[in-house]
Amino acid sequence: MTTPVLYDYWRSSASYRVRIALNLLDIDYETVPVNLLDREHKAPEHLARNPQGAVPVLEIDGLRLTQSLAIVEYLEETRPGSGLLPGRPGGRARVRALSYAIAMDIHPVCNLGPVAHVMELTKGGDAVRSKWMKKFIGEGLAAVEELLDHSSTGRFCHGDRPTMADLCLVPQVYNAKRWDADISGLERINAIVAACAKLPAFEAAYPRQPQT
Repeated sequence: MTTPVLYDYWRSSASYRVRIALNLLDIDYETVPVNLLDREHKAPEHLARNPQGAVPVLEIDGLRLTQSLAIVEYLEETRPGSGLLPGRPGGRARVRALSYAIAMDIHPVCNLGPVAHVMELTKGGDAVRSKWMKKFIGEGLAAVEELLDHSSTGRFCHGDRPTMADLCLVPQVYNAKRWDADISGLERINAIVAACAKLPAFEAAYPRQPQT
């Protein structure tokens, strides 16, 4: 059986999500780094894998998959009992909503390309980038905190087992800390992230810069 291959960048939030999912499911995989800062994601070799020029790309089961949440849902559908999405439709909808609030509303506006373009347009440099990140990450996570004020929230975003929502939340909190966004008052989020940090699957997926 061919070992799955994950094309990722160590600091990519989307790649981080998939690493956690693969770890939770005990799927051994090989990593091929794609350095976003060196624009390797725009090289012909990578564009042949993903015309969007993005990471992650996962080669698994004879398929080449893109888009982190599509990858997570594929793993959910093909690995029975994964728990990445709840069994009931209402729970699945809630986990998707929490995941999308982060992956589709916070993450895209704080991605490398859009932020670099904002800096170019404003000529504001690092100060503009920092303010941008703090605003959109801080406001976005504050809204997620309110969404978590729900009877289905448990030790994790939905109940007492990690789901796709936790796979999205943890990388976004990593970004919040990286950009010094003030999330100290988000008690539910901080408690969930602390619970995730105790799990080997999350710890093993934590962003670590490759040694050169």
